[in-house]
Amino acid sequence: MAAPDPRRWQALALVCVAFFMTVLDVSIVNVALPSIGRSLHFSQTGLQWVITAYAITFGGFLLLGGRAGDILGRKRLFLVGVTIFSIASLVCGLSGSTGVLVAARAVQGFGAAIVSPATLSIITTTFEEGAERNKALGIWGAMGGSGAAAGVLFGGILTRYAGWEWIFFVNVPVGALVLALAPGVVRESRAPDIAREFDAVGASAVTGGLALLVYAISKAPVDGWSDATTIGLLAAAALLIVFFVVWETRVEHPLMPLSIFRIRTLAGANAVGLLLGASIFADFFLLTLYVQNVLGYSPLKTGITFLATAGTTVLVAALSQALSTRFGPKPVMVAGLALNTGALIWYAQIPVHGTYVGDLLGGYLMFGFGLALAFIPVSIAALAGVGEREAGLASGLLNTAQQVGGAIGIAIASSVAVSHATSLLRTGHSQAAAFTSGYALAFWVTAGISAAGVLAALVLVRSSEVAVEAEEVYAG
Repeated sequence: MAAPDPRRWQALALVCVAFFMTVLDVSIVNVALPSIGRSLHFSQTGLQWVITAYAITFGGFLLLGGRAGDILGRKRLFLVGVTIFSIASLVCGLSGSTGVLVAARAVQGFGAAIVSPATLSIITTTFEEGAERNKALGIWGAMGGSGAAAGVLFGGILTRYAGWEWIFFVNVPVGALVLALAPGVVRESRAPDIAREFDAVGASAVTGGLALLVYAISKAPVDGWSDATTIGLLAAAALLIVFFVVWETRVEHPLMPLSIFRIRTLAGANAVGLLLGASIFADFFLLTLYVQNVLGYSPLKTGITFLATAGTTVLVAALSQALSTRFGPKPVMVAGLALNTGALIWYAQIPVHGTYVGDLLGGYLMFGFGLALAFIPVSIAALAGVGEREAGLASGLLNTAQQVGGAIGIAIASSVAVSHATSLLRTGHSQAAAFTSGYALAFWVTAGISAAGVLAALVLVRSSEVAVEAEEVYAG
């Protein structure tokens, strides 16, 4: 690698701000949904599209966005992504109809799918592997790990005091600042000696497959998992993804060279990332519903409760990075996932008449601590041993795993909570008791997903083999 870029820390600050925006917009909308529904006269079933439209394009285009950065230039793609994201945010805030808002959210998700892997690949190519890159990834991980929790907080504050439009408007000046400063700070990089040919067939197949998968999973709690439409969409998604894998083994210049999975720790880290994403998204989803629908908290008060998780994640991030550098990423991520599992079991004890300090605060703090310990070493492991020519691909893979995992986690949690609560309502339970029991059962299921993450980290992540495998894969 060339001499360290003297502006690398300024570049890190800018890409982290941009990445924080994309993560923030996954959850910032949640607490504002009732206000958006009343303002734009959304139907109850149509309101979910404000979230789903963003999730589909974000999850669907991540792999393509990451690989495009390798080929076309990571700085160039980063700037394009921030531009698209900022303009779409402005249109979201100005929306006067349901169709315009949903379409703008889809475009916003597309911009996020370009920005998110670009930030990670820029860090990978700017900082040499080792302690300094781990420190940079620790800062990046703190932004990502706290972004979802901070989204609920900021969403509540902005909706209460400025109006729902400002959850989108706030991105515009931030995006403009990033666009103004990035050209002079972020260094351009692209994969060396990579073919300029673009695998259009593979790109279309994987983007369509991932988009269909996220859409089907997002719709399943509403339509039902056994519904013919859900089954058809899942089958179509599976066919496209299988076709993509087969195609990549035969095309001369693949979008995703499958040899990258010969780095077993990378493959293991992505499996852990999927399970971690599922548990994080499901946790925030269930907590938001419980404190609003059962405890009766306002959007603002709901947002404030998540300050404990977001603040803890930021404070523990430096410790997570230092421990990962000292002991390797595997034991740190195992400890973090175990803490997350413990927090989810804590939440599974929620009562109907709960209090924040007595019944929730301990879980919020434990989950924030575990989130920092898990999120950062997963990112380190997913990029360890990856050559510069594959940095965007590895970044896109990790982001895709976490985003698709998040969609799966929310869908499973929603299905479990609603079906259990509905059955209790039919037997005469009160609404508060039925939904508290539904949320508690969903927390148990989510704890099981997190525990599966612990097992995956123990079995699949092999830190001691990273250097050897990387040498085998990239030699020659």
